[in-house]
Amino acid sequence: MPRIIAERADTLPAIAEVFREYGYEGASLALIGKATGLGKGSLYHFFPGGKEEMASAVLAEIDGWFETHMFGPLRDSREPERAIETMFDSVESYFRSGRRVCLVGVIALGDARERFAQPVSGYFKRWVDALADALVRSGRDRLPARALAEEVVAGIQGAIVLARALDDPGAFGRTVTALRVKTRPEPKVSRAASRTRDRSHTRRQG
Repeated sequence: MPRIIAERADTLPAIAEVFREYGYEGASLALIGKATGLGKGSLYHFFPGGKEEMASAVLAEIDGWFETHMFGPLRDSREPERAIETMFDSVESYFRSGRRVCLVGVIALGDARERFAQPVSGYFKRWVDALADALVRSGRDRLPARALAEEVVAGIQGAIVLARALDDPGAFGRTVTALRVKTRPEPKVSRAASRTRDRSHTRRQG
């Protein structure tokens, strides 16, 4: 059946996939028209600013999804540990277990990075900030939490690239599993066990 396009929002999923596949520079109006089933006139009706406006609209939609499903819950949840686990679930779902490229990452690495600097940097900064905040509320010190949040976001992005390069979605899943473990609260050691461990360490040093 032909694609039914009733309003501008209906075009965004198809346009996003063209940008993911070809990058901003390689996403021609011909490719976008083929993906959406629209001619140039209809595309310009929805996006008078052309391809740049299309990319901005797609980035805004992605940002909205992440704000609703990940950033907001990480910042605001009264159960930060659960919010972090849910973040990983959302990551695996959104990126289709490594089969889906991160469009924000594609633009960040391309020649159009400066053109979309604010939404691109904002996406990654808010992700790191929100995750670091959840890690602090789950009991970690602020500086280690920040470092771990950066490691997690970088690891997820790298795993997407690796899984695609190797054509092995398992590489993504293994990385996400390892990062899940790293973000879980460390088991609390009782005071008695801690004193015993310290005395043992002192004896060995002596």
